[in-house]
Amino acid sequence: MNPLDLTIRGPLLLRPLFGLRKPKDTRLGVDYAGTVEAVGKTVTNFKPGDEVFGGKNGALAEYVCVLADRAVVLKPANMTFEQAAAVPVAAITALQGLRDKGKIQPGQKVLINGASGGVGTFAVQIAKSFGTEVTGVCSTRNVDLVRSIGADHVIDYTKEDFTKTDQRYDLIFDLVGNHSFSECRRILNPNGICVMAGIGGAGWHDGMAMRLAGELNAYVASRFVSQKFVAYIATLTKADLTILGDLMQSGKVIPVIDRTYKLSEVSAALGYLEEGHARGKVVITVEQNNKT
Repeated sequence: MNPLDLTIRGPLLLRPLFGLRKPKDTRLGVDYAGTVEAVGKTVTNFKPGDEVFGGKNGALAEYVCVLADRAVVLKPANMTFEQAAAVPVAAITALQGLRDKGKIQPGQKVLINGASGGVGTFAVQIAKSFGTEVTGVCSTRNVDLVRSIGADHVIDYTKEDFTKTDQRYDLIFDLVGNHSFSECRRILNPNGICVMAGIGGAGWHDGMAMRLAGELNAYVASRFVSQKFVAYIATLTKADLTILGDLMQSGKVIPVIDRTYKLSEVSAALGYLEEGHARGKVVITVEQNNKT
């Protein structure tokens, strides 16, 4: 599951996008992993029995029908179905934010605000795979977790404001949006980039209207300074899922799972996700014929 799934009951500001009186699409979920049951007669790249993972609307179900040439790839053999199902939206959000928007390069200093969340735990590991020095920002209870997945430095935001330190960074990957661009600029190197993730990051919350206004202001402000601000929403692609599969196969990226729920417990899972304190990912399991 992802904060994206919470948009089904989003704020009034977003109702024109998702439905004024009721959601246009009531099928929850995008991420999935499972075993291919059947393929069309023209499909040659998959066969029944293949273990796959990918992204498709309505993934919170016992079965999902996908296009073979879209966002679906073979699951790494060393990953469980639960781990693979945790990957698509969150990990692609991290990958595209760091690589495409942040222009990440080896040797850079990277700060990840929200390092213990679904996207954040992937971002820490992906940033390390690029050969960077990573600082993660999280709460006290998550310091050990963020350090265990590869962060070189960890800032406890309950004790220290990362925008008021003496450190300087080439890239800030912001998954929380609790600091303005002007505050982040203080710790950005010249020509540094501040990247803010959209739905795949913190998701829609009570302060989203203010956050959107802040993003617009930051974008305008960044046009007149050497440091840049970029906001984006990730796009699921087969190519990037393949890259993530390779990273998992090599052991460079290992999904962090906080809790698992049964398909009948989706409501409880949504409630937990909405609290905003999940460590890593929340996953729904489907049991069938005594096999998950």
